[in-house]
Amino acid sequence: MSTIFTQIIERTLPAHIVAEDEHHLAFLDIYPTLPGHTLVIPKKEIDYIFDLSDQEIAPLMHFAKKVGLALEKVVPCKRIALLVQGLEVPHVHIHLFPITQERDLRLGLPKKRASDDILAKIAKQIHNAFQS
Repeated sequence: MSTIFTQIIERTLPAHIVAEDEHHLAFLDIYPTLPGHTLVIPKKEIDYIFDLSDQEIAPLMHFAKKVGLALEKVVPCKRIALLVQGLEVPHVHIHLFPITQERDLRLGLPKKRASDDILAKIAKQIHNAFQS
């Protein structure tokens, strides 16, 4: 059975997509740790980031950088934090978090589902920044 991320890639599940190319997809987390919390994934379903070949991991990181720079233009922050956990969904994914201080990344706290209206607005802004 395909992962939830593969279903998003195939458009059988909805997502607030902010960027896409032939091999990668970026979309907002619907249970964000912080506003603008974005997930970057390869379209190829692989469970563990270190199972990606060198030819796959480098372009994934380059795509994540481009998405992070677009996110930085939209959500006020000092930096974009990058985290690869990879346990909750068996599909490689990079979390991008707009942070202003280290304690912004308080992982493990209860998460609340974000409103689709807010996610749609942020997604459009990030998408536009990614395109420019």
